Amino acid sequence: MSIRVDEARFEELVDDALDSVPDALFEAMDNVVVLIADRHPDEPGLLGLYEGVALTERDTTYSGFLPDTITIYRGALCDYCSTEEELVHEVAVTVIHEIAHHFGIGEETLHSLGWG
Repeated sequence: MSIRVDEARFEELVDDALDSVPDALFEAMDNVVVLIADRHPDEPGLLGLYEGVALTERDTTYSGFLPDTITIYRGALCDYCSTEEELVHEVAVTVIHEIAHHFGIGEETLHSLGWG
């Protein structure tokens, strides 16, 4: 089970997923960038990764940090899906999942809400 899409099409899928985020939520994101990579070097099956300081963890000393990063892994997601319809869904779930981490929402809560 695997699907192949070129980099431009995958970028469109990520953009579409980001566009689906409600404006108020998107505007509340602070100092974060979304990147696309083929695979995580140590965990090639990882679909996405949030790295940074969640908004719930920031305090008055948070200043001057490089942006948090959300990385969406094209190769892993394509391997996980067998149709473009599945890929569209999984990209959206992964983007939302990683954005949720930026807001301090943990794995257990995400899984219980169906965003795992």
